[in-house]
Amino acid sequence: MITLAIAEDHQALIDGMKLFFKNEADIMIVGEANDGEELIELVKTKRPSVVITDIRMPKCDGITATRIIKSQFPQTKVIAFSMFDKDEAIEQMKAAGASGYIMKNSSLQTVLDAIRTVARNETFFDDAITAKDSQTKEAIILSSREKEILRLVGEGKSSQEIADALNIGKSTVDTHRKNIIKKFNITGKNDFLRFAVERKYDF
Repeated sequence: MITLAIAEDHQALIDGMKLFFKNEADIMIVGEANDGEELIELVKTKRPSVVITDIRMPKCDGITATRIIKSQFPQTKVIAFSMFDKDEAIEQMKAAGASGYIMKNSSLQTVLDAIRTVARNETFFDDAITAKDSQTKEAIILSSREKEILRLVGEGKSSQEIADALNIGKSTVDTHRKNIIKKFNITGKNDFLRFAVERKYDF
């Protein structure tokens, strides 16, 4: 029997999975959570064999929750469930100990296949992810300062606010911003802001 815990801040997605899995004789849902902290407590009390978790959740994100779960309960298999197919997100979940990564637009049958696959001590990565060509992206390297500035831009801070926070000149911040925009071939201020927001968690 595969015991399953689901962590997702959109209850409708949890309800949909519960309805789909209810007739699967080999799967039993032992709990659900709407944030990362709740998921960690759920795993501590219920000890599920498989966890499906969103990456972006309140209180504690899925990457941090996965890292904690795998450090305390290494036998528990974790599957990431995300809207984001960015290489950084995938690599961070792998590094945290996830055995699988599936997209939220995947079919529920794919989710079911992923659960059974990782329960057999195998890995499962969505076809949409494994088919991606990420060579160009991997070649783009940001300095630690550029990553720091990009994170702060994603938090909605202006160049002056970033300069004040990092104790550097505004012109230095603007130069780093221009370098990031050039590296990723971003066009337009709004596109840069959207890009920064998407990478708030370092991906």
